[in-house]
Amino acid sequence: MIYAENILLCIAIPLCCSLLFVRGDVRRFVGAFLLGMGVCLLSAYISGFINMATGLGSSDTSVFISPIVEELMKLMPLLFFLLMFEPESSVLANIATAIGAGFATFENCCYILSSGADNLSYVMIRGMSVGIMHIVSIFSLAMWFDIAKRLKVLSFPIIIGAMSLSMTFHAIYNLLVCGGGTSAIIGYLLPLFTAIVLAILYKRLQEKLVR
Repeated sequence: MIYAENILLCIAIPLCCSLLFVRGDVRRFVGAFLLGMGVCLLSAYISGFINMATGLGSSDTSVFISPIVEELMKLMPLLFFLLMFEPESSVLANIATAIGAGFATFENCCYILSSGADNLSYVMIRGMSVGIMHIVSIFSLAMWFDIAKRLKVLSFPIIIGAMSLSMTFHAIYNLLVCGGGTSAIIGYLLPLFTAIVLAILYKRLQEKLVR
């Protein structure tokens, strides 16, 4: 058994202290990173409660419950920041990346402490799959929201549609990984492949905006 709250405090305290010495984009990134870790802990509480209340097994929870809860929880602070402050494209992308990185980092820390880190190859695979998956899912939301905002079509249906795609991507990843064998390998490679595609698309989008 691990005490996730204690782990969160251990990581968050030096990061909170760093906020006293940084400004601008760095401060926003660190703050969003902290927010991502907190969102991860809240998501674990909610998923665990639903799991206990419904009696679903760990596999069913990871496929049917966790993607909905985790993507919704990551979406809420990003959407709040977007609607309240109307940030520039680069700022929104930084915030989304930081939330996803904070979420993934805290989740991986808890996993390593509970399951051990003796198998380096598996730990690296987890870092390059789960870690990247959380960043990709929320970064894609930020990118689609920014495009919709520039086209002046950002609305509730657009938000729900984008969130549904993010949840579906997350659920497909969990389903592939739970299958084992070839499907697990495909699942591990999916976030990395998606990250490369998104990075290329985002770079081209930024070039067009500069023009």
